[in-house]
Amino acid sequence: MTKAEIAFIRSLSSRRERAASGLFVAEGEKSVREMLASSFPVRRVLAVGDGAEWLPLRADTELVRVSPKEMERISMLKTPAGVLALVEIPHYAQPERFGDGALVLALDDVQDPGNMGTIVRLADWFGIRDIVCSEATADCFNPKVVQATMGAITRVRVHYLPLSGLLEKALSDGIPVYGTFLDGDDIYGAELSADGILVMGNEGKGIGPDVEKCVSRRLYIPSYPGGTATSESLNVAVATAVACAEFRRRLR
Repeated sequence: MTKAEIAFIRSLSSRRERAASGLFVAEGEKSVREMLASSFPVRRVLAVGDGAEWLPLRADTELVRVSPKEMERISMLKTPAGVLALVEIPHYAQPERFGDGALVLALDDVQDPGNMGTIVRLADWFGIRDIVCSEATADCFNPKVVQATMGAITRVRVHYLPLSGLLEKALSDGIPVYGTFLDGDDIYGAELSADGILVMGNEGKGIGPDVEKCVSRRLYIPSYPGGTATSESLNVAVATAVACAEFRRRLR
């Protein structure tokens, strides 16, 4: 590989460069397999030695064999996985009304790539096909996010939009907007619908004031046992898992 090729792949750790090139990086056997099985165009697969022989390569995907040293230089992981793919960023059509007939997640400035990736994976598990994000939320095509999704990014559509405006429209259309707070209705006793928008907030600040104004139903995840000292709050990915599980339990 040339120095320019290595530098280009490394540059895809930057959100700006991903946007400019229209490409993102997926690493590891699981992630690369998921990309090849999806509708995402996979431009190139780079593998150490014969490390790509087990992959269902497409006719239009270029295979490049690299040395272990070259893989170390292009990998975004602490321990290179031996196979890496350059994948085109998808562009999704936006539905006219988010949350109409389906449950949608909304993320208000979630920053940590690990949390973001876990939430995408949770959405996939619970059959949530759309996530709408504030424009300051972590990029879902960040290499760390892609790695954490374990391929779920190919099945969940992630949209970046001005969140408060979208939620205001949802309210005017009669779509319920739920939000998780440290106060509100106990989620285990609250009335929950099969559709609507569930808002999860920033790791440190929670749901911001502009978005909070758009929440029509405040939810609270209680700690146990009640009345005893516990952790101040839940990690946003953990809270998302609890909330999604309860919404889906009501459908059984």
